[in-house]
Amino acid sequence: MMQKILFISDPHICAPGQKIIGLNPSERLQEVLTTATAAHPDAAALVLLGDLTHHGHPDEYQELQRILADVQVPIIPMIGNHDRRDVFLAQFPDAPRTTTGHIQHWRDIGHHRLITMDSLDGPPYPKGHHAGLLCLDRLAFLEDALTTRKGRHAIVCIHHPPFETGVIGMDRIMVANGAAVLDLLAHHGNLHLVCGHLHQTISGNTRGVPWTVLKSPCHQGVVELVKPTSNLSTDEPGAYGLALLARDGVIVHSVDVDTGAHVFDGYSARG
Repeated sequence: MMQKILFISDPHICAPGQKIIGLNPSERLQEVLTTATAAHPDAAALVLLGDLTHHGHPDEYQELQRILADVQVPIIPMIGNHDRRDVFLAQFPDAPRTTTGHIQHWRDIGHHRLITMDSLDGPPYPKGHHAGLLCLDRLAFLEDALTTRKGRHAIVCIHHPPFETGVIGMDRIMVANGAAVLDLLAHHGNLHLVCGHLHQTISGNTRGVPWTVLKSPCHQGVVELVKPTSNLSTDEPGAYGLALLARDGVIVHSVDVDTGAHVFDGYSARG
């Protein structure tokens, strides 16, 4: 049996009772959490891929902590552009962080090394702060994590993609120094990159770096290849990611939740 890692990206938790495009982020996250952990209680970790809250307010992190309280799978939190480090750490003081204050972590799971990065730009937060950044300190952390893994396959997690997806509005707020990040990853190789931020399921390969982008438990993004907007959302079902850790690499699934679809054992054609 292959070991597993669960991923939940972009829950965008709001204050209790608040909604996003008519959806309740708390209820949607709870539903996805319950489904994912019931199906995979043996997962080695649950990675929260950033944008944990919608505004980075204290009451939102309190609500997130309430929802996560009963989760038995070990949780590794990350932060994204909608988060705030100091407010997050006030509510989650035991979250792993580096000596430079970034919410980053690596751990070995069998033949794999899981590396979670902090791509939030700030503080101070620049105007239009939604683009990401991996500063020199964070790049040094990533370099060290990749250099010391002793042949293990790496799963690198960054909230903001460092590559273009063709979704114009979101490509404008990707990792600002994405080329440097990709060069580092490509140099080391033997890895898979997992990102969030777009609220879509997308896969590809850039500069020899294979990558996967995962959906949100709440609102989903739109494949908009013409208009330069990052504000389009849909009320499609929420989802979680599931990584299966194979000895020769990794397999990443995106699993939709509460689609209303039925599972049939057989598919014979009938008149």
